[in-house]
Amino acid sequence: MGLTKAEVETSLTSKLNPSYLEVVDTSGGCGASFVIEIVSEQFEGKRLLERHRLVNTALTEEMKNIHALSIKKALTPEQWKKQQESEKSQSAS
Repeated sequence: MGLTKAEVETSLTSKLNPSYLEVVDTSGGCGASFVIEIVSEQFEGKRLLERHRLVNTALTEEMKNIHALSIKKALTPEQWKKQQESEKSQSAS
C-alpha cells in the first residue's frame, strides 16, 4: 500500500517545520514515488548531504513504502529568498 501526498507532507511538517514545502506524487497515484522541495531553518549550517539525511530521517516510517524519493531542493530560508529574487529578476528581463 502506497502513501498519500498528505501523509508525506504531514511527516515533514511535523518534524522539520518547513517555511515552504512542495510534495509531488510522481507515481501515477500509487504513492510510491515523490519529488520534494523543502525550505527549513533546520538546514542552517548543514551541507546538502546532511539536509537530505534530515529529510530521509523525517520519513523513516514512510520510506518503507516509498520506492523513489527525489529531493529537488533542500534550502535554508535565506537561500530560498535569494533564489526567488533571482528568478524574479530573470523573468523581468
